[in-house]
Amino acid sequence: MNILFIGDIVGKPGRQAVAALLPKLKRQYHLDCVVANGENIAHGAGLTTATVKELLAAGVDIITTGDHVWDQKGFEQEIDSLPQVVRPLNVAPSAPGRGSVVINIGEKARVGVLNLLGRVYMPDNDCPFRAAKSEVAKLRRQTNIIIVDIHAEATSEKVAMGRYLDGQVSLVVGTHTHVQTADEQILPKGTAYLSDAGMCGPHDSVLGRDVNAVIQRFVSGMPQRLEVATDKIELCGVVVEVDEASGLAQKIERVRLPFTP
Repeated sequence: MNILFIGDIVGKPGRQAVAALLPKLKRQYHLDCVVANGENIAHGAGLTTATVKELLAAGVDIITTGDHVWDQKGFEQEIDSLPQVVRPLNVAPSAPGRGSVVINIGEKARVGVLNLLGRVYMPDNDCPFRAAKSEVAKLRRQTNIIIVDIHAEATSEKVAMGRYLDGQVSLVVGTHTHVQTADEQILPKGTAYLSDAGMCGPHDSVLGRDVNAVIQRFVSGMPQRLEVATDKIELCGVVVEVDEASGLAQKIERVRLPFTP
């Protein structure tokens, strides 16, 4: 089974890139499943029902999120009606939505997707390691093919999660920093790993936002309106080939494609 994970999709430019490039990627890699981090799909911060449906129509199967999941007012009331959207598992237990999901991929197999938030330099949340341990055990009763998105700031925390879950899941991939790393590997027990999948959006920017506005914010120390940038749009992600019986990775390959509107 071939699975594509797309890094943080930023605003309209990112959504357009997914819609334009995903058909080509599906043909090239014979993809069976597409997972994407979508916590920034609506105006660069948060999600809406409309932007979620736009990604689903483009061919994304499951959308993971992160610390910006509630940035768009009212989405907390909409997420329960969107079973393809996974919010971080280790937020408050009273939060709406779901922290993991298992989907059927045609007649072929089932795929589990789990979303976690890191704690280093991030808002306070429950322990992602403890949360992952119990949730992965539940998911493995339904499928051996499991994708874990750890939305975290610190590379060390992401690497530790990869090692912690090695042999129990198919892929541990980091999101949040919007910069694709070059440390793709298959860990000793068979789990594919990448510290950060990168960003799908405008790379002539500061993490997807207008360069001048971000610089002014740093220099002046004053709030600035940080609009989504528009130039040098690229799709970043990672493709993993997974053995359907064991759920372990056989191959991992980074993806980075340009897009011109």
